[in-house]
Amino acid sequence: MDKQESHNNTTLKLSELKPGDRCKVLKISGKGSIIRRIFDIGVRSGAEILVERVAPLGDPVEFKLEGFHLSLRKEEAENIIVEVISS
Repeated sequence: MDKQESHNNTTLKLSELKPGDRCKVLKISGKGSIIRRIFDIGVRSGAEILVERVAPLGDPVEFKLEGFHLSLRKEEAENIIVEVISS
């Protein structure tokens, strides 16, 4: 797991967080249909996300984003760079 320090907070991929972690979206990377889907479902830079739960086999992961629940595959969540707010 490659962690970077940014303003005393940890910067990770959304796919690396655990249930109960809260984060803020810094950047959305990727290409093609994956990045389009992420934007279409409402994930934007600056949005706060709470990791709700992980499926028994680890995929998909359920998040709470601006009042609604969202499930993403790990492949999609790897394209979202976040700053951990609390865990």
